[in-house]
Amino acid sequence: MTADFETQLRAVSLRVTRPRLAVLAALRDHPHVDTDTVIALVRADQPTVSHQAVYDVLRALTDAGLVRRIQPAGATARYEMRVGDNHHHVVCRSCGAIADVDCAVGDAPCLTASDDHGFVVDEAEVVYWGTCPGCATARTAQ
Repeated sequence: MTADFETQLRAVSLRVTRPRLAVLAALRDHPHVDTDTVIALVRADQPTVSHQAVYDVLRALTDAGLVRRIQPAGATARYEMRVGDNHHHVVCRSCGAIADVDCAVGDAPCLTASDDHGFVVDEAEVVYWGTCPGCATARTAQ
């Protein structure tokens, strides 16, 4: 998988560095994590990587389009590697768990605004809110 990450980095004109590879591996294995979690995951393998280096890597990867930054209302920013497909998210109001939700197949109605005000729309951000199965089960058990 490291070779894939190296190819992805080079394709967007980013140098291949150990911190970049470590961040990509962390996000591959743990989608929708916040910055502190990424730092902890990276430092588990590379203890000398600084907080600032991880912040810089996340910014560079996001700017290059290899990583997506999402921030549901009232939550800290989260990162994922699933990019370019206009998918959405469902968020648990209780525990904050986040899962991917695919956009409609075929013509994506979420990209057709009732009034686009002249904008060329290329992405829609939809967040579904609810209660995850684990929290729902815990509530009914009480």
